[in-house]
Amino acid sequence: MHLSFPARLAAAALAFSFVPALHAQSSETKTLKALDPKLMDTSVDPCVNFYQYSCGGWLKQNPIPSDRSSYGRDSELMDQNELVLKAILEKAAADSAGRTANEQKIGDYYATCMDTSAIDSAGVKPIEPILARIDAVKSKQELAGLAAWLQMQGISSFFGFGSDQDYKDATQQIAEVDQQQLGLPEKGYYDRTDADSVKLRQQYQQHIAQTFVLLGESQEQASKNAATVLRLETALAAASLSTVERRDPQNVYHKTELTAFDGSLSNFGFDRFLRGVDTPAVSSLNVTSPVYFAALNKLLGETSLPELKTYLRWTAIRQLPSTALPHALDEESFAFYGRILSGQPEQQPRWKRCTRAVDGALGEALGQVYVAQRFSPADKARTLELTKDIEAAMDRDIDQLSWMSAETKVRAKEKLHGVANKIGYPDQWRDYSSLEVKRGDALGNEEHAAAFETHRQIAKIGKRVDHGEWDMSPPTVNAYYNPQMNDINFPAGILQPPYFDATQDDAVNYGDAGGVIGHELTHGFDDEGRQFDAKGNLLNWWTPDDAKQFTERAGCVVNEFNGFVAVGDLHVNGQLTLGENLADLGGLKLAFLAYLDRAQKAGLDLTKRGGPEYGGLTPEQQFFVSYGQGWCQNNRPENLKLRVQTDPHSPEEFRVNGVVVNLPQFQKAFACKTGQPMAPAQRCSIW
Repeated sequence: MHLSFPARLAAAALAFSFVPALHAQSSETKTLKALDPKLMDTSVDPCVNFYQYSCGGWLKQNPIPSDRSSYGRDSELMDQNELVLKAILEKAAADSAGRTANEQKIGDYYATCMDTSAIDSAGVKPIEPILARIDAVKSKQELAGLAAWLQMQGISSFFGFGSDQDYKDATQQIAEVDQQQLGLPEKGYYDRTDADSVKLRQQYQQHIAQTFVLLGESQEQASKNAATVLRLETALAAASLSTVERRDPQNVYHKTELTAFDGSLSNFGFDRFLRGVDTPAVSSLNVTSPVYFAALNKLLGETSLPELKTYLRWTAIRQLPSTALPHALDEESFAFYGRILSGQPEQQPRWKRCTRAVDGALGEALGQVYVAQRFSPADKARTLELTKDIEAAMDRDIDQLSWMSAETKVRAKEKLHGVANKIGYPDQWRDYSSLEVKRGDALGNEEHAAAFETHRQIAKIGKRVDHGEWDMSPPTVNAYYNPQMNDINFPAGILQPPYFDATQDDAVNYGDAGGVIGHELTHGFDDEGRQFDAKGNLLNWWTPDDAKQFTERAGCVVNEFNGFVAVGDLHVNGQLTLGENLADLGGLKLAFLAYLDRAQKAGLDLTKRGGPEYGGLTPEQQFFVSYGQGWCQNNRPENLKLRVQTDPHSPEEFRVNGVVVNLPQFQKAFACKTGQPMAPAQRCSIW
């Protein structure tokens, strides 16, 4: 169930599409390596196209399976991870005596999700209480109470609601309201006038209508209602902040007195909503987009109650997890979001979808078992060692920055030294004892999980921030930096081949795992992260001249990535992807500096070429190739179109080529001549 809590500013290393990435069987028995010469295409000159040089073999050997929209090296690892999780869940689902409370929950949740016969036999009956609750509303004055009830089912109605750190007081959690996440991925999908966008909106409207038909409406009524939904969503989208605008924390922080906000939303009755979700007493809250809520208030006043109820029926249904819905509704959802929007021909296997469902609902209960099997204290210690080396490299790098003043350098180091490193799994596991899981009740389990998370989030309001909390589960193949916490987080799932490989040399691990660590660390100093101080407060710690210098240098990166063509005539959006591009560029440089320091201390000969298992590459070349191979990925054109418009991460080719072109260390390692594509005369440089 979609929990529409306000979007956090945490920046993740890897990119995933709007529809969750889907995984087939092809990589489940592979031995993954952080550097594998067989994945290269040595017929390509690394100074002309380093991505193809590093990944050409892999790209040819790994066509996209039919059950996904893209396939990359992260997919290979996730395939293997999911096999481990499947074994854990199947054992827990066996319903044998002696299961722990958490094993009962994850096992029954999984078994129920897998029981498609029971789900199909129930049909739409489990959904009927939600629809009946909406239909029972007799006046607009009842909408706030209805919205509160839906919120407690994990369904956002007209806006997102939850808790977040106060941007100006990072020690405190406050209430927050956010613009609604609509049925299309981003506001631009609602107003672009090109032929593809017009066609997509028509297909979306047809999808809404067909969903209403499956719920029992006539085709004529369903078509009429679908038009109503699209019209109302279009109005809300027009008042929403764009993905680019939301990247600036200044745009999404507007602390407002509760009485003033309640008055501005006079056609809703926000005080009744707060009582309905049992919110702790609050006097103020963060309103991420005042313009959106002004437009929402106007829409609520001008739109008839039947039309608002039609919108709510749709917004409730589309947020229900498709794994808990009967086959026809499940397939209809996939037909639009999978096939049309992402270009994915087939659904993923049921067991993979159910594994993901358990991870989403009970991630730390599942993660606790996973960590015991897959993550050792030695793995944690080695990752921490890598992290400390890269932090030390950044400390030295700050000293060398010619464009930054001494005053700002002091503040930058304060922030760097304040970064908390969270590796593998949380110190305190989440308590799921109040979450009821009942075998045989698929939608009920989803609703209970959503209610559990909603209560957990709302209960934080007015309390001090818990710095031990994680936003990703331990099996996750990803990592993130949270500027409000000033911490970097590396779940156990990503700390294994092909991203971290204890069997390979330091050059490989510093290039791949080190690049990821450096990426997350640099997020603290990218265009978003640099606006937060060492304690996580939104506070300007830059001198005006240093801020100007940063903006100018960041502009170089924006212009560079604007020039990359992702698919067809669609270019990468350099402003949307700026933070991730800066993190890639700074992170790889820091990882390289850290590796050089370690190699020097170890007395390594950096000119000595490795054996066949290292492709005859020098250690410095191994470093860069291991980085490049971490990003090998094939994408369907539809997925690239979606990503270019919604994803703050650049397509993988440009995360490699667009980064190494800016590093003179790369040019030296491969003896590239100035003027070759990977060795331009002019480079972008910040960190």
